[in-house]
Amino acid sequence: MGKLNNQVKAAIKQTDLYPLATASNTGHPNVIPVKFVLIENDDELWLVDNFMDKTLTNLEQNPVVALNVLIPEQNISYQIKGKTQIETSGDKYQKMRDIVLKTKPDAPAKGLIVMHVTEVYDCWPGATIGHRLDSNL
Repeated sequence: MGKLNNQVKAAIKQTDLYPLATASNTGHPNVIPVKFVLIENDDELWLVDNFMDKTLTNLEQNPVVALNVLIPEQNISYQIKGKTQIETSGDKYQKMRDIVLKTKPDAPAKGLIVMHVTEVYDCWPGATIGHRLDSNL
């Protein structure tokens, strides 16, 4: 299981939109921008479903995703891979809705995509591009 180190978590907190890649069970890709990504702990991110359609269909068929965190002005790019589960009720779902609606009261917050981090990579061009990051950085 992958872990989010402090540098990656700091970058997530600074980013406004996150490209999220999914694929159907036949390998048909889909990429969308996600506005709300919440850090639950070192190996779990919460992605908020406000307007997902093809993404949800893909996740139901193939729960593996890749999320990009990009801050060009700081030469930062991380790829976070993981497995997901979709929640539309329960404690985690309600906690997510409370957080999102406090920030953006008109957000649909239809569902919660719980992402269990499996791998984290450096994606910025340079000596460490493609290197897998661990929780000690």
